[in-house]
Amino acid sequence: MRILILGGDGYLGWPTAMYFCVRGHDVHTVDNYLRRRAHREQETDSLTPILESLPARAEAWRAVTGYRIGVTEGDLCDWPTVEQVFREFEPDAVVHYGEMPSAPYSHITREHAVFTQYNNVVNTLNVLWAMRDFAPEAHLVKLGTMGEYGTPNIDIEEGFIDVRHNGREDRLPYPKLPGSWYHCSKVHDSTNIHLACRIWGLRSTDLNQGVVYGIETEETRYDPRLATRFDYDEVFGTALNRFCLQAVIGHPITVYGQGGQTRGYLNIVDTLQCVELAVMNPPDLGEYRVFNQFTEQFSINELADLVQRAGREYGLEVRIDHVDNPRVEAEDHYYNAKHSALLDLGLKPHYLSETLVESMFAKIEEHADRVITKAIMPKTRWRPEREPVPR
Repeated sequence: MRILILGGDGYLGWPTAMYFCVRGHDVHTVDNYLRRRAHREQETDSLTPILESLPARAEAWRAVTGYRIGVTEGDLCDWPTVEQVFREFEPDAVVHYGEMPSAPYSHITREHAVFTQYNNVVNTLNVLWAMRDFAPEAHLVKLGTMGEYGTPNIDIEEGFIDVRHNGREDRLPYPKLPGSWYHCSKVHDSTNIHLACRIWGLRSTDLNQGVVYGIETEETRYDPRLATRFDYDEVFGTALNRFCLQAVIGHPITVYGQGGQTRGYLNIVDTLQCVELAVMNPPDLGEYRVFNQFTEQFSINELADLVQRAGREYGLEVRIDHVDNPRVEAEDHYYNAKHSALLDLGLKPHYLSETLVESMFAKIEEHADRVITKAIMPKTRWRPEREPVPR
C-alpha cells in the first residue's frame, strides 16, 4: 500500500513510518517540526537524542535497512503543500498524527490556545479536502484521543451510543466533554471528519487513543540513530513518563491532586499494532468508525504505586508526593471505557506490569545526563492565578 504519514517526525509518526516501511509498504512522511520548535520555545528537549531533521532520519534508515522513506518538509495548514503531496503520492491510506498534541501547551496563553485550535482544525480540513479531490477512495486513520469523552458518570462506548428519547431511538455520536483547548480541537476534528464521510463518501477510522508509554520499538532498536523521542516535561510529557524519569533520577514522583484521575494506557508497540490493524481493515466508503485505542486503565495513584514497586525491584528508592493540581479535572470519578473493536481485529496487548522496567527504566538511565530538571514540575495552570479585579 501507499501510506502517507502526517507528523512523521513525531514520537509516534517516526516509528510508524519505519514499521510500515519494513513490512513492504511505500511510505511517505510530512512534518513541519512543530514539536521541535515548541520545545525550543519552552527550553526543553527529548530525553533521547534524535537526529536533526526528518531527511537525516530517513537517510539513516536507508543506510541501516536499505529501505526508503519519502519526506516532505512542510506545513499541513499550507494548502499548496497538502495539494502537492496528495497529487504526487496518491495515498491508499493516510495516517494523521500531524497536530499539536499537548493540553498544557494549549493553556499557556491565549495565543497558544488559538494556535492549537487553528493548527489542528485547519490542517485536518485541508487533509479532508485533499482526499475529496485527489484520493477519494483512500482511508484516513486519524489519531484522536480518549480525552474527547472526558470522564462521564456512565460507560464510555466506542464513538457512538444508542439513545432513546421521547419514544424515539437513534444511534448518535457519544457526547463529548473535552477538558482542555487541545481536546476541544480534537472534538472539532471528529465532527469535521464525520461530516466529510457523510457528505463526500470518504472513509475514516478515528483512533481515540489513551496515553502511550514506551521508548523503543523493534525498528528503533536497529540503530541508535533511529530512536524516537521521549518527552517528560510538564508541557509534553505524560504522567507515566514523568513518574518513570523521576524514579530514575531520585526525584519524588509528583501526583497531581488526589490522584484518582483514571485514563486508558497502552504501550507504543501496541499503538503500531492498532494503526496497522486499522489500515489493513478499512471501512466501507462513506463509513466513519471509532476505535477506543488502549489496553489497560489506571488511576494516577495506581500508576505511581506501580512505578514505585518497579523502581524498588530495579534498586531505586522512590517517594510519592502529592502536589497541587494545575488542571481543572475530576480527581475522583467513575471511568469505564469500552475498547473491544481492536481486540476483535486481533490486537495482542503488551501489559504495563510486564514491560515497565524493560521498556522505560534502563533507557532513561542511559540518557539521565540529558534531563532538564527545571522542566519537570508544572507551571501551566488551567485557572489563572490573579488578584480579584477591584470594583
